[in-house]
Amino acid sequence: MPSPAVREARGAAVFAGSPGEGGERGVSPLCRGVDRGVAPPGKYCVVALGSNLGARLDILQGAVTAIAAIPGVTVTAVSPVYETVPVGGPAQPDYLNAILLARTTLPPRDLLRRLNEIEAAFDRVREVRWGPRTLDLDIIIYEGLTSDDPDLSLPHPRAHERAFVLVPWHDVDPAAVLPGHGLVAALLAVAGDGGIRRAQEELSLP
Repeated sequence: MPSPAVREARGAAVFAGSPGEGGERGVSPLCRGVDRGVAPPGKYCVVALGSNLGARLDILQGAVTAIAAIPGVTVTAVSPVYETVPVGGPAQPDYLNAILLARTTLPPRDLLRRLNEIEAAFDRVREVRWGPRTLDLDIIIYEGLTSDDPDLSLPHPRAHERAFVLVPWHDVDPAAVLPGHGLVAALLAVAGDGGIRRAQEELSLP
């Protein structure tokens, strides 16, 4: 099996070469939003990242790099990393989780397909519901879109109750709103932050 560093390089190369389809609570400078003066084109979206198998931090960093390399996607911020206790499923190791903010000109299904391709590049398998995985990428919201399609439910149907989504999202966007549920800060006050702790490691924007 390729090392995480090799997979990171492979993922970035694969997705860069694909045709286009057109308070902060102590956040590290590497994890703050990119100041571009004006917003990049496209729709605002939020992607949740998680890993609990293999070299978890290297895998998450590889995923950030690969997502940023997708034509039509501009990553604007990546959150601090949190270590979290698994929710549901069989006994398994703890996760590292983070949130990525982006703007994209890709239609939502094309974005989902690209994210699934990145998961596959990091050896993601789907054998057990809520089972352990090398990489999990979920679209939490896609600007202006509500969907009850089982393959692409938007907003993510359980985001409002998951601290491992709400806490890092609030870190990078304290004014964030989860459509249909309200302010992330208010949701976090209800959900609490039990079972989640800030990791020392950080992710960086490419």
